[in-house]
Amino acid sequence: MKNRVVITGLGVVAPNGVGLEAFTKAIKTGTSGITFHQELQDKGFSCCIGGIPEVSEEKKLAYLTPLQLRGFNSTSILYGCMAAIDAWKDAGFLVDENSNLDYDSGLIFGTGTSGIEKFRESIYLIDEQKVRRLGSTSVVQTMASGISAYLGGILGFGNQVTTNSSACTTGTEALLLGFERIKNGKAKRMLVGSSSDSSLYTWGGFDAMRVMTYKHNETPEKGSRPMSETASGFVPGSGAGALVLESLESALARNATIYAEVLGGNINSGGQRNSGTLTAPNPEAVQKCISDALLDSKIKASEIDVLNGHLTATSKDGLEIENWSNALQRKGTNFPYINSLKSMVGHCLAAAGAIESVASVLQIKEQFIFPNINCEDIHPEITALISSDKIPTKMIEKNINIVAKASFGFGDVNACVIFKKYIQ
Repeated sequence: MKNRVVITGLGVVAPNGVGLEAFTKAIKTGTSGITFHQELQDKGFSCCIGGIPEVSEEKKLAYLTPLQLRGFNSTSILYGCMAAIDAWKDAGFLVDENSNLDYDSGLIFGTGTSGIEKFRESIYLIDEQKVRRLGSTSVVQTMASGISAYLGGILGFGNQVTTNSSACTTGTEALLLGFERIKNGKAKRMLVGSSSDSSLYTWGGFDAMRVMTYKHNETPEKGSRPMSETASGFVPGSGAGALVLESLESALARNATIYAEVLGGNINSGGQRNSGTLTAPNPEAVQKCISDALLDSKIKASEIDVLNGHLTATSKDGLEIENWSNALQRKGTNFPYINSLKSMVGHCLAAAGAIESVASVLQIKEQFIFPNINCEDIHPEITALISSDKIPTKMIEKNINIVAKASFGFGDVNACVIFKKYIQ
C-alpha cells in the first residue's frame, strides 16, 4: 500500500514578499514585486526591470552564521536556505546544529545556476595568479549542489540530500521527486523546493535572446503581463520556495498542521520533436504530461477548480491555454479558473515552480483565487478558447478543492502536480 503525502510546512522568498505572511498578503492584494534596477541600465540591458527579494544584512544573520556569510555572495543559496529553514520551522521542527542525524528526513532542492558572482570573482583571482585568495567556500558556493549541501548540514538530514536542475521545471520536478520517495516508503519527510539567483550574469543571456520585455522600464509594475494582448516578453525574477512533504501517517502522529494533500503528478519531455525545440514546447507532450498527472492522481479533469499555469508573458501563452484546454477537454465557461503568479513576481526561472507551488497551496488552505494583474486586455487567442471571467483580475474568495500546477521548461521538459484540500 502506498503512503498518502501531505504538505505540512511552507517557506518563500519572493520579490513581492519575504516570508509566508508577507507573501500571502501580496498575492491576495495583487501586489507587484517588479522594480527598476539602475545596474541593469548601466550595463546596457534592454530590460532594466526585475523581481529581487528584499533581504537585509540583519535578515541574513537570522539564517546563516557570520562564519557562513564570510566571503558569501550566492543569492541562490541564500534564498534557498531562507525559504527551506522557514518551511521546516513552519512544519513544527527545530533547527539545531547539535540535533541527532535524522534518517527519516531528506531534501531535494533544485537550482538553475549557483554562485555566478563567485565564479566571476574566482576567474579574476585566478587570472591574476591569486588562487589562494579564493577562500574556503568558493567550491560549495559554485557547485550545483551547494544549496542542498548547506541545508543538509544545517538541518542534519540523513535521508536523500540532493539537488535537481531542469530549467523552469526545477521546482515542480523537485516536489514530485520528493513525493514519490515518501509515497514509496523511502522517507517520512522530504523538504523540497528550488531557488534562483538575482545575478545580472544570469539575466544577461535572456536579454541577449530578446525574450525579456524592454517596454516597461518606466512602469516596472506593469511589465509582467501573462495572457495579455500587450505582453512583450517576460520579466526576470528571483527567490526561492520550499515545501515540507510528509507521509499522512507521520503528520497525524505529531498532530501537524496540514496545508493540502499531494495527489500525484507527472514529469515528461517533448524530446524537442513535433515542433518542440530548446525554447518551445512539444504540444503533444505537454498535453500528455497533464493527462498523465490526472491519471496518477486518480481524478477527473472536471474536478479541477483552479489551474496555476506556467504562463510567462511571451507568445507561447496562447499555446499553453490551448494545451490545457485540449488535455482537460474543457473550454469556454467550462474551463477552470486560471492564474499566473508571474504577473506579480516575474519569471523566477529555476525557482518559479517552487514559489508558484507555494502560492497554489495557499489558495487551497485559505480558500481564495489570487488575481492576474496586468491582464485587463486578454489576448484574443485566449478568449477564443476560454471565457474571460475564468482569468480573474481581482481576488476571488471561493471554495477550492483541487488545484493543478504545471511548469514547462527550457529544453522541452514538463511537470504537472495535483494538489487537493485535505479532508480527514
